[in-house]
Amino acid sequence: MSIPAATYAIDASHSEVAFNIRHAGVAKVRGRFTEFTGEIVVADDLAASSATVTIAASSVDTGNAQRDGHLKSSDFFSVDTTPEWTFVSSSVSGAADEFTLAGDLTINGITKPVSIEVEYNGTNVDAYGATRVGFSGTTEIKREDFNITWNAPLEAGGFLLGDKVKIFLEISATKA
Repeated sequence: MSIPAATYAIDASHSEVAFNIRHAGVAKVRGRFTEFTGEIVVADDLAASSATVTIAASSVDTGNAQRDGHLKSSDFFSVDTTPEWTFVSSSVSGAADEFTLAGDLTINGITKPVSIEVEYNGTNVDAYGATRVGFSGTTEIKREDFNITWNAPLEAGGFLLGDKVKIFLEISATKA
């Protein structure tokens, strides 16, 4: 499968940026961001392709308003001072159906390299005549790398929140 070379705009209404984190050592809490934009440029040579994404940190939604409010505070996302997070790719390696997208992720003003494992889900023309491409991606980051260190000790030992955050992407993008 080859991805048609073109520039694509991420369709946030048909895409998802989600995450999960271990909570209390026994379960995983899930959440997502509802506001984000991005562009994917697919080159004839996949290695020359690129992607950029901007996420509104204040759009976090875990299904619990009190938790979302805490996440928006300076204990976590500091949305008043760093309202946007960004990802800017630096390289693409692998085959068109499964590849690694490497780049710089900026959260809370701190930039760190990340690698996203991506699966190309295909191309189709939708009901409105737009050419769409689809991708699924996963990566894992550490909260402490982005100065998100708030935590609380548990009575039996350990901490309320794990440091590892798994990120899941389901992306639908339309040809510009």
